[in-house]
Amino acid sequence: MISLRPYQQDAISAVRDYWREGGGNPLVEMATGTGKSVVIGNLTRDIVTEFPDMRVLMLVHVRELVQQNAMALLRSWPQAPIGINSAGLGRRDNHSQILFASIQSVFKRGRQIGPRDLVLIDEAHLVPRDGEGMYLQLLSTLRDMVPDLRVCGFTATGYRLDSGRLDEGDGRLFDETIYNYGLADAVRDGWLSPLRAKPTKTEIDVRGVARRGGEFVAGSLEAAADKEDVVEGACDEIVECGRSEGRRGWLVFCSGVAHATHVRDALRRRDVSCEMVSGDTPTGERDRIIKAYRNGQIECLTNAMVLTTGFDVPHVDLIGMLRPTLSTGLYVQICGRGTRLADGKTDCRVLDFAGNVRRHGPVDAVEVGVKKNVGKERPEKTDPDTVRAKICPVCQTYNALSASQCISCGFEWPKPEPKHSSVADDAPIMVRDVPKWIPVNDVHLDEHFKSDAPLSLRVEYLCGLQTYREWVCLEHKGFARGKAEAWWRSMNGKLPEPKTVKEAMARAGELDMPTHVAVARDGKFWRVIGCRVTRPDGRQVEIDDRYRVKPYLEAAA
Repeated sequence: MISLRPYQQDAISAVRDYWREGGGNPLVEMATGTGKSVVIGNLTRDIVTEFPDMRVLMLVHVRELVQQNAMALLRSWPQAPIGINSAGLGRRDNHSQILFASIQSVFKRGRQIGPRDLVLIDEAHLVPRDGEGMYLQLLSTLRDMVPDLRVCGFTATGYRLDSGRLDEGDGRLFDETIYNYGLADAVRDGWLSPLRAKPTKTEIDVRGVARRGGEFVAGSLEAAADKEDVVEGACDEIVECGRSEGRRGWLVFCSGVAHATHVRDALRRRDVSCEMVSGDTPTGERDRIIKAYRNGQIECLTNAMVLTTGFDVPHVDLIGMLRPTLSTGLYVQICGRGTRLADGKTDCRVLDFAGNVRRHGPVDAVEVGVKKNVGKERPEKTDPDTVRAKICPVCQTYNALSASQCISCGFEWPKPEPKHSSVADDAPIMVRDVPKWIPVNDVHLDEHFKSDAPLSLRVEYLCGLQTYREWVCLEHKGFARGKAEAWWRSMNGKLPEPKTVKEAMARAGELDMPTHVAVARDGKFWRVIGCRVTRPDGRQVEIDDRYRVKPYLEAAA
């Protein structure tokens, strides 16, 4: 049996706790490369073992993920009663208790595959909000047979490629996000490789490119990107970076099939072993090319929007973005192709010829919301001219607009005159600033009311003139309650943990209050990501944002 990583077990527990408490359709967010297929497989095994009559359907949109997810379950449960329904894999099983399927193969076959109690959807950001899409057509048929059908979504990006949150707005399929393990968490814990980006000399000019539905129109975008001077300049920079930095696996995202072909040809003229894949590439040929790339026989792949999901090649360490996008989800998916760990790989270089880093900000802290428009909800859109990062004048590394010191070379910007702004600054390709510890002058505990949620405990850390907050959900259920209990224990509170906020406030004298906190940007706000506490015996400990406690060694800090 495969040994689960701590966060994978946490994700499974969060889903099961949510359903035990009567929850509906949850969403699980896990960064690309953190093993969603392992979580899906083990969750399925646990549920079917506990409920032997449970019938499960696992849905994805590409055949590669059908096979990947099925194999993940078989590795943890070799005797699993599984079947596969995927035209691309040549399998048309219908009646297996656990059925792995591609949505294209089954969306019209709900009656044939029979009643299902649980549907698990990988890459859930592809499920539309409303309308007559394939997912919604199938789910409607399945609900006719099982009205109490449960649906659980898994994704690296909790919003659609057009930027709408999956758990917000009218017509949403998922009720709430119950677990999140993001890119920053995984890089911090050593499970993923960091991304590093510098500006490029060449950049695609998107002025005048037509837009529709909050995204660039494909034909107009390709016309802007597929200019000879842009292609040649970008390829010069890709080769110079790849060769000088010893990059092994190059992956280039292009703005169309013709564009991807021209970029491939330009790289070949520079003696780079390069192939191109697109939606038009025959299945057998695409499999052969990707296998050769995976085995290191091909140095570079160019592609036209076919490798953003379901593409798992750990040694990718150079990404060229020649595909401008206004979609935050697509930007995150592209960058996620380079975050997996591999032997000899220390990071992944991102060459952004598309202006996406500057436009969207840090890939591990992007912010997506929903706007109101004439009484109707609609996804927020990113403006093509948005600027959310600045460039170090010494080493040319992207930095947060708010950075006072370069995260790469240490260059210090002159201190600006004090000013007030209602808009928070954003960050570079990744938020990688070393946490700065801030002394805490006082701590206040208070009740926090929210109309659509149980009461929570608001903890305020007064640090000079600034106040930082975190919320402890003692009266919630499932995963949120588990985190609240962990917070109480980490602060040395006595057992059993309080059941209510009022009880916690009455027992506040049991707690060891922090002497310092560490904070990080989270969209427009600051999030407490750690604290230091002095125990009654004089020992100092450090507590992270998952409430894990370790000794604090001042000399090493």
